[in-house]
Amino acid sequence: LEDLRARLGRVVIGFTRDGRPLTADDLAAGGAMGVLLRDAIRPNLLQTLEGQPALVHGGPFGNIATGNNSIVADHVGLSRSDVVVTEAGFGADLGFERFVNVKCRTSGFVPDAAVVVVTVRALKLHSGKHRIVAGKPLPEAMLAENPEEVRAGLANLGHHLDVVRGAGVPAVVAINAFPGDHGSEHRVIEEYAAARGVRCAVGTFVAEGGAGATALAEA
Repeated sequence: LEDLRARLGRVVIGFTRDGRPLTADDLAAGGAMGVLLRDAIRPNLLQTLEGQPALVHGGPFGNIATGNNSIVADHVGLSRSDVVVTEAGFGADLGFERFVNVKCRTSGFVPDAAVVVVTVRALKLHSGKHRIVAGKPLPEAMLAENPEEVRAGLANLGHHLDVVRGAGVPAVVAINAFPGDHGSEHRVIEEYAAARGVRCAVGTFVAEGGAGATALAEA
């Protein structure tokens, strides 16, 4: 709480006419902000349908926040488990960058591996051959079997793998499989990962839960 209070007080809310940063403490607002967030500093404990604990604490959206779960939640998880999976959301070039350059530098934690999640649909979109309109169904051509379109979008996956490797962290590619995917399209991704020396696994965890994530966990 003391650390939270100090950080809130340092928040810059504007500048004086002579260009000096104006903080929450300058307005005597830091204490009130701390009181409002007194309970919010406690992580929320939830569980999956299979009973695994999940700590929800902090904004995972990299477009409006750091894109990471809180250090407090990681401390709690690591005190109770041998393995903790945390989220660095909104892409390796945003959420993961902030995970490495902000969260890890503050916490001192060093990750053992990073899972880069990819879908066939996303890679087809990055091929540049399709246009998606919000609120409308995906183009039928995008759902048809077409390994070459997946291959055309692999440069995007390659960029994210470069970001992870640039941080010195081993990467594992997780293919989030959709029911309409084709095996030939998954193989394109698997072959690409293998050529780059990266482990890869197809996951059906959305449909099958833990049983569909076993191969990914082993990788």
